[in-house]
Amino acid sequence: MTAPRLQPLTRAKLAGQGDAGAAWHRGLPDRLLALEDRWGVRMGGPLPGGSASYVCRATTPGGDERVVKVGVPGHDLVAEARVLRAAAGRGYALLHRHDPEHDAVLLEALGPALAQTPGRPERAIGLLADTLREAWRLPIDAVPPGEDKAVSLRALVTELDERLGRPTDSRVLRTALDHADALAGHDPASAVVLHGDAHPGNALPVLSPREGAPAGYVFVDPDGFRGDPAYDAGVVLRDWCSHLTGPDARTRLEGWCDLVAERTGTDPGRVWAWAFLERVSTGLYVTSFGAERVGRPFLATAEHLLG
Repeated sequence: MTAPRLQPLTRAKLAGQGDAGAAWHRGLPDRLLALEDRWGVRMGGPLPGGSASYVCRATTPGGDERVVKVGVPGHDLVAEARVLRAAAGRGYALLHRHDPEHDAVLLEALGPALAQTPGRPERAIGLLADTLREAWRLPIDAVPPGEDKAVSLRALVTELDERLGRPTDSRVLRTALDHADALAGHDPASAVVLHGDAHPGNALPVLSPREGAPAGYVFVDPDGFRGDPAYDAGVVLRDWCSHLTGPDARTRLEGWCDLVAERTGTDPGRVWAWAFLERVSTGLYVTSFGAERVGRPFLATAEHLLG
């Protein structure tokens, strides 16, 4: 078996790891063969999605479709498997197997990601919000306490902006850091288990109606940590760069904040602040591992949102 084809962001991350990344890619065929034997499935072709993993189709001996995901070095799937196991299909993809040795999970097969589905942004945003409400029903003790997300994002934005030669507009940087300061110290009593990366590429339709997916969609690739529900709501609005470039960009995003806040029971001001902070941190983070073409629109649209 030759080394499988990888998604562009995954290739970029592996390239940044030098020899270790190249060795992982060379060893991927043997890892997949070992998983075939251990799980009794037959591997199929690669699937889109996954910025830090290899994802492919699989089939059980009985003909049932499955999906295999293998993590790249430095991005193990332990936390993801913990969330999926605890969720048991409620708001999330069903987890069938987890192999820590090969850092892989076997998941239910789903349809194409919401990001690949034509339609108005408002429809997709509404579906993401409704799916989050289901995902947030996970018991808070399903994941251990962790760091304050606003504090960690502030540190990340500051460090990456400096390391990358200060590509961030000064007003954008100041606004992002001010938002981080205002969002820090969220009341743990109102915390939920967050997905952490609830964008349209991580929401996929179930193949047939089932319990735990009332909106028809479930999430994949959870980061799984405790925090402010408005954080996940803000991540829903982090993308959509092509819709946020004109003079009405701020008004449009404000309307989306109101929509998400109403559907999720969160505060629209906090949703806006998280969405802006995530926009800036994502632009810098993606740029930091060599995908500047992908990262630049996030920083450019942040400028548009300030007018």
